[in-house]
Amino acid sequence: MLVSCPVPPSTAPFSNFAHCDSCIIFCASRLNQNIGGPTAAVIALQNPHLRVTVVDKNENRIRRWNSAHLPIYEPGLGEIVRIARDGSRKCSFFNQADEGKQVRDCDQQHHASWTVLPERQPNLFFSTQVAQTIAEADIVLIAVNTPTKTRGAGAGSATDMTAFEAVTSEVAQHARPGTIIVEKSTVPCRTADLVRRTMAVHRPNVHFEILSNPEFLAAGTAMKDLLFPDRVLIGSSMTASGRWAAEALADVYASWVPRERIITTNVYSSELAKLVANSMLAQRISSINSISAICEKTGANVDEIATSIGYDPRIGDKFLKAGIGFGGSCFKKDILSLVYLAESLGLEEVGEYWRQVVKMNEYQRDRFSRRVISCLNNTLVGKKITLLGYAFKANTSDTRESPALEVVKTLLEEGPREIAIFDPCCNPVVVRTEIKELLRGKAALKEDGGPIEVYSSPYAACDGSHAILITTEFDEFRTTPTKHLSKRSSVKVKPVVQVEKKGETDPRPIRDPKAPSETDILRLHKYLVNTCPSVPDNDPLQRYKPEPSCEDDCPDCGLIKTSGYSTAGNAGEDRPKERLDWSKIAFNMNKPKWLFDGKGIVDADQLTTLYGIKVESIGR
Repeated sequence: MLVSCPVPPSTAPFSNFAHCDSCIIFCASRLNQNIGGPTAAVIALQNPHLRVTVVDKNENRIRRWNSAHLPIYEPGLGEIVRIARDGSRKCSFFNQADEGKQVRDCDQQHHASWTVLPERQPNLFFSTQVAQTIAEADIVLIAVNTPTKTRGAGAGSATDMTAFEAVTSEVAQHARPGTIIVEKSTVPCRTADLVRRTMAVHRPNVHFEILSNPEFLAAGTAMKDLLFPDRVLIGSSMTASGRWAAEALADVYASWVPRERIITTNVYSSELAKLVANSMLAQRISSINSISAICEKTGANVDEIATSIGYDPRIGDKFLKAGIGFGGSCFKKDILSLVYLAESLGLEEVGEYWRQVVKMNEYQRDRFSRRVISCLNNTLVGKKITLLGYAFKANTSDTRESPALEVVKTLLEEGPREIAIFDPCCNPVVVRTEIKELLRGKAALKEDGGPIEVYSSPYAACDGSHAILITTEFDEFRTTPTKHLSKRSSVKVKPVVQVEKKGETDPRPIRDPKAPSETDILRLHKYLVNTCPSVPDNDPLQRYKPEPSCEDDCPDCGLIKTSGYSTAGNAGEDRPKERLDWSKIAFNMNKPKWLFDGKGIVDADQLTTLYGIKVESIGR
């Protein structure tokens, strides 16, 4: 990320950035768009006086960011990008709760209870002009992919720094003196030294401050995590100029994040903290999954155990849901990076300890697949198997390191007649393309003579199926409350407090009607969308400006016409999320009707009693 400030570096190299007029998010080469794009959008939204630019050498990706077809799906991203990138119209709203009329034309005479929102100019930009934007910036945030190395020294554990190193070199060549360089990507500890050496090679005797500002975003809730972070971590050198640089970046976040949630550390602690955070979370998942295996052998119930130990305040109830293991681009990669760091420091026992977290994750996934095969008499020949869920978690189209793909690979070896896949967020066309690429050399898809077919309807995917596997915890598949114990459970739970869903509580009256924050406006927008679903363009405040128009040959428009999905998947934030009609599914299944719940989201007794479905669940 780059931030430009009109204050000359010679007089105040890292002074307060509250009056800066340019903030550029830099994500060149292989953009980690799941970090760079959302982060840029929120910073731009909350800092209308800053100019925020995302740069990337990939023209197709930038074209999508500059269109109605965003390249990724995250709930809430579209509405934020639309305001920051396109600007907004002048509008007004009645600042009292539960009024019949929510929006009023700004040209009409306003009552004292009406709050006027002024027109907003665009301040979020997406560009392929890498060198130019670097040269104009005061703060550069580098957000590129840092995957695990697949060959060479450290293959399978070490972080592949190819993209990060290339971007750092480009920043060194074009950044103006005094620019603050920020590591936004997840990187190994002491990467700041690599950045300093790179800057010194290209720009000897020119001073740059290096900061670490790792992200703590979860796919599916990234916008919520950005708007309401539990902490913002900024690492810097402990010099005076280092502290000034950290304060400059803190000022950017302080426009919407309380100061007490902005933590400053030394740069190495910040780098390592991100790896440790993800490793600790993954460790909890592997720990409860290991207990689920014991439960299946003893008759204990893993959900009851998780609830019981979750009452202990020293343990807590987070990340104690047994399943088929974690996926995504972060957990496994960051654990392995920690393993490599420990081993490179001669701490073999430490490295082995953390490597076991990954081994347990793989064991849990493979154990689930073996259980499916065993229940189907150790043969899948001539049978149709359906997977409900392909993304690695709910409410995202991100399929990186998805456990579902590994399950598919195992099932393929058994020669089934068909492997059907349905995911409510993923574009079937994109999934087919990805499977063909990942299973290169194998006849996997039906169109190539293989058994895999990707469906856009869950009922078509389940029609004639011998077994259904739930591999992603989408609410559409669920038959239980979000947090529950089975009906057989003897554990007494705390009384459930009914809390209104976020976005369904009217935030009015807004405390400061003369200067409502963008967070206040977002809350009101969400409330009005939920309570006035017939509002055109999901714009109850009549604030949106027209989105950029597409060319006649826009490939994304063509994809929507042919598949009904955008490139990013089913990105309609208010898409229907109707629960599956399990009676309809059961009626069309082949006997004996098997369902393997890999996420613990169905009521086994209910499905068995009402529909005759045999249910096998993790940890039961």
